[in-house]
Amino acid sequence: MAFQVLLLPGDGIGPEVIAPARQALQQVARHCRLELHLDHALIGGAALDASGVPLPAATLEQARRADALLLGAVGGPRWDRVELERRPERGLLQLRSQLALFGNLRPVRMSPHLVAASPLKDAVVRDTDLLIVRELTGGLYFGEPRGVRKLPGGEREGFNSYVYRESEIRRIGLLALDMAAARQGRLCSVDKANVLEVTMLWREVMEELAASRPGLSLEHLYVDNAAMQLVQAPRRFDVIVTGNLFGDVLSDLAAALAGSIGMLPSASLGEGGRGLYEPCHGAAPDLAGQDRANPLAAVLSVALLLRHSLGCPEGAVAVEEAVEQVLAKGLRTEDIHRPGSRQVGTCQMGEAVLEELESVLAGTPPSGKAP
Repeated sequence: MAFQVLLLPGDGIGPEVIAPARQALQQVARHCRLELHLDHALIGGAALDASGVPLPAATLEQARRADALLLGAVGGPRWDRVELERRPERGLLQLRSQLALFGNLRPVRMSPHLVAASPLKDAVVRDTDLLIVRELTGGLYFGEPRGVRKLPGGEREGFNSYVYRESEIRRIGLLALDMAAARQGRLCSVDKANVLEVTMLWREVMEELAASRPGLSLEHLYVDNAAMQLVQAPRRFDVIVTGNLFGDVLSDLAAALAGSIGMLPSASLGEGGRGLYEPCHGAAPDLAGQDRANPLAAVLSVALLLRHSLGCPEGAVAVEEAVEQVLAKGLRTEDIHRPGSRQVGTCQMGEAVLEELESVLAGTPPSGKAP
Protein backbone atom coordinates (compact mmCIF):
# COMPACT_ATOMS: atom_id res chain seq x y z
CA MET A 1 0.00 0.00 0.00
CA ALA A 2 1.29 3.46 -0.88
CA PHE A 3 1.07 6.36 1.57
CA GLN A 4 1.06 10.08 0.82
CA VAL A 5 2.74 12.22 3.49
CA LEU A 6 2.70 16.01 3.22
CA LEU A 7 5.57 17.89 4.86
CA LEU A 8 4.78 21.38 6.16
CA PRO A 9 8.04 22.80 7.57
CA GLY A 10 6.44 26.17 8.32
CA ASP A 11 8.20 28.95 10.21
CA GLY A 12 10.99 29.57 12.71
CA ILE A 13 12.70 26.36 13.75
CA GLY A 14 10.13 24.30 11.84
CA PRO A 15 12.33 23.51 8.82
CA GLU A 16 15.29 22.64 11.07
CA VAL A 17 13.40 20.08 13.17
CA ILE A 18 11.46 18.62 10.24
CA ALA A 19 14.69 17.70 8.41
CA PRO A 20 15.76 14.87 10.79
CA ALA A 21 12.14 13.87 11.32
CA ARG A 22 11.73 13.36 7.58
CA GLN A 23 14.91 11.29 7.43
CA ALA A 24 13.73 9.12 10.33
CA LEU A 25 10.43 8.53 8.55
CA GLN A 26 12.23 7.54 5.37
CA GLN A 27 14.55 5.18 7.26
CA VAL A 28 11.63 3.35 8.81
CA ALA A 29 9.74 3.24 5.50
CA ARG A 30 12.70 1.57 3.78
CA HIS A 31 13.12 -1.00 6.52
CA CYS A 32 9.41 -1.78 6.90
CA ARG A 33 8.86 -1.80 3.12
CA LEU A 34 6.34 1.01 3.14
CA GLU A 35 5.83 2.79 -0.16
CA LEU A 36 6.08 6.42 0.86
CA HIS A 37 5.44 9.47 -1.30
CA LEU A 38 6.53 12.76 0.26
CA ASP A 39 5.40 16.18 -0.84
CA HIS A 40 6.03 19.69 0.52
CA ALA A 41 3.79 22.74 0.94
CA LEU A 42 3.71 26.16 2.57
CA ILE A 43 1.71 27.13 5.64
CA GLY A 44 1.75 29.88 8.22
CA GLY A 45 4.05 32.86 7.86
CA ALA A 46 5.98 31.30 4.99
CA ALA A 47 2.73 30.93 3.05
CA LEU A 48 1.62 34.43 4.03
CA ASP A 49 4.81 35.94 2.65
CA ALA A 50 4.58 33.93 -0.57
CA SER A 51 0.86 34.13 -1.31
CA GLY A 52 -0.80 36.58 1.06
CA VAL A 53 -2.71 33.93 3.04
CA PRO A 54 -1.58 31.53 5.82
CA LEU A 55 -3.28 28.51 4.22
CA PRO A 56 -3.14 28.64 0.41
CA ALA A 57 -5.75 26.69 -1.53
CA ALA A 58 -2.98 24.57 -3.06
CA THR A 59 -1.76 23.52 0.39
CA LEU A 60 -5.26 22.60 1.48
CA GLU A 61 -5.77 20.53 -1.67
CA GLN A 62 -2.50 18.67 -1.07
CA ALA A 63 -3.52 18.10 2.55
CA ARG A 64 -6.86 16.60 1.51
CA ARG A 65 -5.03 14.04 -0.64
CA ALA A 66 -2.52 13.09 2.07
CA ASP A 67 -2.75 10.16 4.47
CA ALA A 68 -0.71 12.09 7.03
CA LEU A 69 0.80 15.53 7.49
CA LEU A 70 4.04 16.36 9.32
CA LEU A 71 4.23 19.98 10.48
CA GLY A 72 7.16 21.93 11.89
CA ALA A 73 5.71 25.11 13.42
CA VAL A 74 3.92 28.32 12.49
CA GLY A 75 4.09 31.92 13.65
CA GLY A 76 6.53 34.52 14.89
CA PRO A 77 6.66 38.19 15.96
CA ARG A 78 7.31 39.45 12.41
CA TRP A 79 3.61 38.77 11.64
CA ASP A 80 2.17 40.19 14.89
CA ARG A 81 0.82 43.27 13.14
CA VAL A 82 -1.06 41.30 10.52
CA GLU A 83 -4.83 41.30 11.00
CA LEU A 84 -6.10 38.35 13.03
CA GLU A 85 -7.66 36.38 10.16
CA ARG A 86 -4.38 36.38 8.20
CA ARG A 87 -1.96 35.54 11.00
CA PRO A 88 0.11 32.36 10.59
CA GLU A 89 -1.69 30.57 13.42
CA ARG A 90 -5.01 30.98 11.63
CA GLY A 91 -3.66 28.84 8.82
CA LEU A 92 -3.12 25.95 11.23
CA LEU A 93 -6.55 26.40 12.82
CA GLN A 94 -8.15 26.43 9.38
CA LEU A 95 -6.27 23.29 8.36
CA ARG A 96 -7.43 21.41 11.45
CA SER A 97 -10.99 22.55 10.86
CA GLN A 98 -11.07 21.83 7.12
CA LEU A 99 -9.68 18.32 7.63
CA ALA A 100 -11.93 17.70 10.67
CA LEU A 101 -8.92 16.83 12.84
CA PHE A 102 -10.95 16.86 16.03
CA GLY A 103 -8.78 14.86 18.43
CA ASN A 104 -5.37 16.02 19.64
CA LEU A 105 -3.15 13.48 21.40
CA ARG A 106 -0.28 14.78 23.53
CA PRO A 107 1.64 11.99 25.26
CA VAL A 108 3.75 13.11 28.21
CA ARG A 109 6.34 10.56 29.26
CA MET A 110 9.18 11.22 31.68
CA SER A 111 12.29 9.61 30.26
CA PRO A 112 14.40 8.18 33.10
CA HIS A 113 17.36 9.94 31.49
CA LEU A 114 15.75 13.39 31.75
CA VAL A 115 14.57 13.48 35.35
CA ALA A 116 17.24 16.07 36.15
CA ALA A 117 15.92 18.35 33.39
CA SER A 118 12.51 18.73 35.03
CA PRO A 119 12.03 21.68 37.40
CA LEU A 120 9.99 19.33 39.63
CA LYS A 121 11.42 16.89 42.14
CA ASP A 122 12.58 13.45 41.04
CA ALA A 123 10.07 11.80 43.39
CA VAL A 124 7.23 13.72 41.72
CA VAL A 125 7.99 13.26 38.02
CA ARG A 126 9.78 9.90 37.82
CA ASP A 127 7.76 7.29 35.88
CA THR A 128 5.17 9.85 34.74
CA ASP A 129 3.40 8.49 31.64
CA LEU A 130 0.13 10.15 30.70
CA LEU A 131 -1.84 11.15 27.62
CA ILE A 132 -3.80 14.37 27.15
CA VAL A 133 -6.68 14.08 24.67
CA ARG A 134 -7.73 17.59 23.63
CA GLU A 135 -10.80 18.44 21.54
CA LEU A 136 -9.39 20.47 18.68
CA THR A 137 -12.06 21.87 16.36
CA GLY A 138 -14.65 23.37 18.70
CA GLY A 139 -14.95 25.38 21.87
CA LEU A 140 -13.81 28.94 22.43
CA TYR A 141 -11.35 29.01 19.52
CA PHE A 142 -14.04 28.37 16.92
CA GLY A 143 -17.31 29.52 18.52
CA GLU A 144 -19.43 32.22 16.91
CA PRO A 145 -20.16 35.08 17.33
CA ARG A 146 -16.75 36.53 18.07
CA GLY A 147 -15.02 39.83 17.56
CA VAL A 148 -14.38 43.29 18.99
CA ARG A 149 -17.18 45.84 19.13
CA LYS A 150 -17.60 49.41 20.37
CA LEU A 151 -20.10 49.99 23.15
CA PRO A 152 -22.43 53.03 23.21
CA GLY A 153 -20.03 54.96 25.45
CA GLY A 154 -17.16 54.36 23.05
CA GLU A 155 -15.42 51.64 25.06
CA ARG A 156 -14.27 48.58 23.09
CA GLU A 157 -15.37 45.11 24.13
CA GLY A 158 -13.90 41.81 22.95
CA PHE A 159 -16.13 38.74 22.91
CA ASN A 160 -15.89 35.05 22.07
CA SER A 161 -18.43 32.24 22.25
CA TYR A 162 -17.74 29.03 24.16
CA VAL A 163 -19.82 26.44 22.32
CA TYR A 164 -19.83 22.64 22.20
CA ARG A 165 -22.46 20.45 20.59
CA GLU A 166 -23.28 17.11 22.16
CA SER A 167 -22.01 15.32 19.05
CA GLU A 168 -18.62 17.03 19.37
CA ILE A 169 -18.30 16.00 23.01
CA ARG A 170 -19.37 12.46 22.21
CA ARG A 171 -16.81 12.17 19.41
CA ILE A 172 -13.83 13.25 21.51
CA GLY A 173 -15.11 11.29 24.50
CA LEU A 174 -15.19 8.05 22.52
CA LEU A 175 -11.65 8.65 21.27
CA ALA A 176 -10.45 9.25 24.83
CA LEU A 177 -12.17 6.11 26.10
CA ASP A 178 -10.53 4.08 23.33
CA MET A 179 -7.14 5.50 24.27
CA ALA A 180 -7.74 4.70 27.95
CA ALA A 181 -8.77 1.15 27.06
CA ALA A 182 -5.43 0.67 25.29
CA ARG A 183 -3.53 1.94 28.35
CA GLN A 184 -4.37 1.52 32.05
CA GLY A 185 -8.13 2.02 31.73
CA ARG A 186 -8.30 5.27 33.72
CA LEU A 187 -9.86 8.42 32.24
CA CYS A 188 -10.01 11.85 33.86
CA SER A 189 -12.40 14.37 32.29
CA VAL A 190 -11.45 17.99 32.98
CA ASP A 191 -14.10 20.73 32.94
CA LYS A 192 -15.42 23.74 34.84
CA ALA A 193 -18.90 22.38 35.40
CA ASN A 194 -19.41 24.43 38.56
CA VAL A 195 -19.72 27.67 36.57
CA LEU A 196 -19.89 26.96 32.80
CA GLU A 197 -23.01 25.49 31.21
CA VAL A 198 -20.95 24.22 28.28
CA THR A 199 -18.94 21.99 30.57
CA MET A 200 -22.00 20.93 32.52
CA LEU A 201 -23.14 19.34 29.26
CA TRP A 202 -19.60 18.03 28.72
CA ARG A 203 -19.73 16.22 32.07
CA GLU A 204 -23.18 14.76 31.41
CA VAL A 205 -22.15 13.35 28.04
CA MET A 206 -18.92 11.89 29.45
CA GLU A 207 -20.94 10.13 32.17
CA GLU A 208 -23.27 8.65 29.55
CA LEU A 209 -20.35 7.39 27.46
CA ALA A 210 -18.51 5.91 30.41
CA ALA A 211 -21.61 3.97 31.46
CA SER A 212 -21.23 1.84 28.31
CA ARG A 213 -17.60 0.98 29.22
CA PRO A 214 -17.84 -0.81 32.57
CA GLY A 215 -14.22 -1.93 32.41
CA LEU A 216 -12.94 1.66 32.47
CA SER A 217 -12.90 4.17 35.32
CA LEU A 218 -13.94 7.82 34.88
CA GLU A 219 -13.28 10.69 37.25
CA HIS A 220 -13.98 14.41 36.88
CA LEU A 221 -11.75 17.32 37.91
CA TYR A 222 -12.25 21.04 37.60
CA VAL A 223 -9.52 22.54 35.43
CA ASP A 224 -7.90 24.53 38.26
CA ASN A 225 -7.62 21.41 40.41
CA ALA A 226 -6.35 19.40 37.43
CA ALA A 227 -3.56 21.93 36.89
CA MET A 228 -2.53 21.64 40.53
CA GLN A 229 -2.65 17.83 40.44
CA LEU A 230 -0.51 17.73 37.29
CA VAL A 231 2.40 19.32 39.11
CA GLN A 232 1.78 17.73 42.52
CA ALA A 233 0.98 14.14 41.56
CA PRO A 234 1.26 13.54 37.81
CA ARG A 235 1.42 9.75 38.21
CA ARG A 236 -2.23 9.72 39.31
CA PHE A 237 -3.20 10.37 35.67
CA ASP A 238 -3.43 7.90 32.80
CA VAL A 239 -5.57 9.65 30.16
CA ILE A 240 -6.96 13.19 30.47
CA VAL A 241 -9.73 14.39 28.15
CA THR A 242 -10.78 18.02 27.94
CA GLY A 243 -11.89 20.83 25.64
CA ASN A 244 -9.82 22.95 23.31
CA LEU A 245 -8.90 25.83 25.62
CA PHE A 246 -8.24 23.79 28.76
CA GLY A 247 -6.30 21.22 26.75
CA ASP A 248 -4.11 23.91 25.23
CA VAL A 249 -3.10 25.20 28.65
CA LEU A 250 -2.78 21.87 30.46
CA SER A 251 -0.67 20.22 27.77
CA ASP A 252 1.86 23.06 27.86
CA LEU A 253 1.93 22.88 31.65
CA ALA A 254 2.60 19.16 31.35
CA ALA A 255 5.68 19.94 29.26
CA ALA A 256 7.48 20.77 32.50
CA LEU A 257 7.04 17.16 33.58
CA ALA A 258 9.01 15.92 30.57
CA GLY A 259 11.81 18.43 31.12
CA SER A 260 11.10 20.62 28.10
CA ILE A 261 8.35 21.34 25.61
CA GLY A 262 11.00 20.38 23.07
CA MET A 263 10.35 16.76 24.05
CA LEU A 264 6.60 16.69 23.43
CA PRO A 265 5.12 15.31 20.18
CA SER A 266 1.47 15.52 19.21
CA ALA A 267 -1.05 13.97 16.85
CA SER A 268 -4.24 15.60 15.58
CA LEU A 269 -6.54 12.85 14.35
CA GLY A 270 -9.62 12.78 12.17
CA GLU A 271 -11.83 10.01 10.91
CA GLY A 272 -10.31 7.21 8.84
CA GLY A 273 -6.75 7.38 10.16
CA ARG A 274 -5.67 10.71 8.68
CA GLY A 275 -3.64 12.81 11.06
CA LEU A 276 -1.49 15.90 11.39
CA TYR A 277 1.65 15.41 13.47
CA GLU A 278 3.69 18.20 15.00
CA PRO A 279 5.99 19.03 17.90
CA CYS A 280 4.34 21.07 20.64
CA HIS A 281 7.10 23.66 20.96
CA GLY A 282 6.04 26.27 18.40
CA ALA A 283 8.20 28.28 16.03
CA ALA A 284 10.72 29.64 18.60
CA PRO A 285 11.96 32.36 16.22
CA ASP A 286 14.68 33.40 18.69
CA LEU A 287 16.37 30.03 18.04
CA ALA A 288 15.79 29.81 14.29
CA GLY A 289 18.86 29.29 12.10
CA GLN A 290 21.23 28.89 15.06
CA ASP A 291 21.42 25.09 15.36
CA ARG A 292 20.00 25.34 18.88
CA ALA A 293 16.53 23.79 18.58
CA ASN A 294 15.59 20.42 20.01
CA PRO A 295 14.45 18.12 17.16
CA LEU A 296 13.32 15.26 19.40
CA ALA A 297 9.65 16.31 19.62
CA ALA A 298 9.47 16.36 15.81
CA VAL A 299 11.17 12.96 15.60
CA LEU A 300 8.80 11.54 18.22
CA SER A 301 5.89 12.97 16.21
CA VAL A 302 7.04 10.65 13.41
CA ALA A 303 6.53 7.74 15.83
CA LEU A 304 2.92 8.85 16.32
CA LEU A 305 2.50 9.21 12.55
CA LEU A 306 3.74 5.67 11.99
CA ARG A 307 1.52 4.29 14.74
CA HIS A 308 -1.76 6.08 13.99
CA SER A 309 -1.77 6.83 10.25
CA LEU A 310 0.59 4.34 8.59
CA GLY A 311 -0.24 1.31 10.71
CA CYS A 312 3.41 0.60 11.50
CA PRO A 313 3.70 0.17 15.29
CA GLU A 314 7.06 -1.59 15.02
CA GLY A 315 8.48 1.45 13.26
CA ALA A 316 7.03 3.73 15.93
CA VAL A 317 8.66 1.69 18.69
CA ALA A 318 11.99 1.78 16.85
CA VAL A 319 11.92 5.59 16.65
CA GLU A 320 11.07 5.89 20.34
CA GLU A 321 13.84 3.45 21.28
CA ALA A 322 16.35 5.38 19.19
CA VAL A 323 15.52 8.60 21.03
CA GLU A 324 15.88 6.85 24.40
CA GLN A 325 19.26 5.45 23.43
CA VAL A 326 20.55 8.87 22.42
CA LEU A 327 19.40 10.30 25.74
CA ALA A 328 20.99 7.36 27.56
CA LYS A 329 24.32 8.31 25.98
CA GLY A 330 24.07 11.77 27.52
CA LEU A 331 23.48 13.91 24.42
CA ARG A 332 21.35 16.98 25.10
CA THR A 333 20.24 20.09 23.25
CA GLU A 334 20.45 23.25 25.32
CA ASP A 335 16.85 23.12 26.58
CA ILE A 336 17.47 19.79 28.36
CA HIS A 337 21.20 20.21 29.05
CA ARG A 338 22.31 19.85 32.65
CA PRO A 339 25.75 19.43 34.25
CA GLY A 340 27.19 16.05 33.37
CA SER A 341 25.53 15.79 29.97
CA ARG A 342 26.97 16.67 26.58
CA GLN A 343 25.39 19.64 24.83
CA VAL A 344 24.88 19.30 21.07
CA GLY A 345 23.08 21.28 18.39
CA THR A 346 20.05 20.46 16.28
CA CYS A 347 22.03 18.82 13.49
CA GLN A 348 24.20 16.67 15.74
CA MET A 349 21.22 15.51 17.78
CA GLY A 350 19.38 14.60 14.59
CA GLU A 351 22.36 12.70 13.24
CA ALA A 352 22.73 10.79 16.53
CA VAL A 353 19.07 9.74 16.46
CA LEU A 354 19.33 8.56 12.86
CA GLU A 355 22.44 6.54 13.69
CA GLU A 356 20.71 4.88 16.65
CA LEU A 357 17.59 4.29 14.58
CA GLU A 358 19.62 2.43 11.97
CA SER A 359 20.98 0.21 14.72
CA VAL A 360 17.56 -0.42 16.26
CA LEU A 361 16.01 -1.22 12.88
CA ALA A 362 18.83 -3.65 12.11
CA GLY A 363 17.59 -5.75 15.01
CA THR A 364 13.92 -5.43 14.05
CA PRO A 365 12.45 -7.84 11.45
CA PRO A 366 10.85 -6.01 8.52
CA SER A 367 7.07 -5.89 8.63
CA GLY A 368 6.87 -7.76 5.35
CA LYS A 369 4.52 -5.23 3.77
CA ALA A 370 4.96 -5.15 0.05
CA PRO A 371 5.72 -1.81 -1.59
